[in-house]
Amino acid sequence: MRVVIQRVQHASVSIENKYKSSIQQGMMILLGIEESDNQEDIEWLSKKIINLRIFDDEAGVMNKSILDCDGEILLISQFTLHASTKKGNRPSYIKAARPEIAIPLYEQMCNKLSKELGKPIGTGEFGAEMLVELANDGPVTICIDSKNKE
Repeated sequence: MRVVIQRVQHASVSIENKYKSSIQQGMMILLGIEESDNQEDIEWLSKKIINLRIFDDEAGVMNKSILDCDGEILLISQFTLHASTKKGNRPSYIKAARPEIAIPLYEQMCNKLSKELGKPIGTGEFGAEMLVELANDGPVTICIDSKNKE
C-alpha cells in the first residue's frame, strides 16, 4: 500500500458536482493498493498514519499527531499511485490491485482509520471520477509505502 498524506486546513471530495465528504484540519490521504497488499499492510500503515507527528505544537514544531490535535481524515482511493513509468510515456497500472481485491482492502482501511481516530472519516467512492479540493497546510506532503518498512 502506498499513501500520499497531505496536512490540510480543509479538504473535500465531490462526485458528479455533489459533495461526498469534507473535513477541516487534518489529513487528506490518497491510498494506492497493489495486488500483494493484505491485512498486515493495513495494520502497519494505519498505525503509522495515526501516530505520524506532522502537526505543530505550541512552539511551532511538528510534534503532534492527528490524535493530539483532534484532526480529521479524508481517505481517497487512488490506483494511479502504483503507476509504472519505466517504459514509454504512458503509465502502466499493472501493479494496481483489481477491484475485487482493492475494494475490500480500501473499506478495511477506512474502518481501521476510523476506529483508530475514534470518529468517522471522510471518504471518496472507489472507482468514481472525483474532484478533490484541498488547502495543503505548510505545505506538508508525506509519501509512505508499506513495502518499505525496513
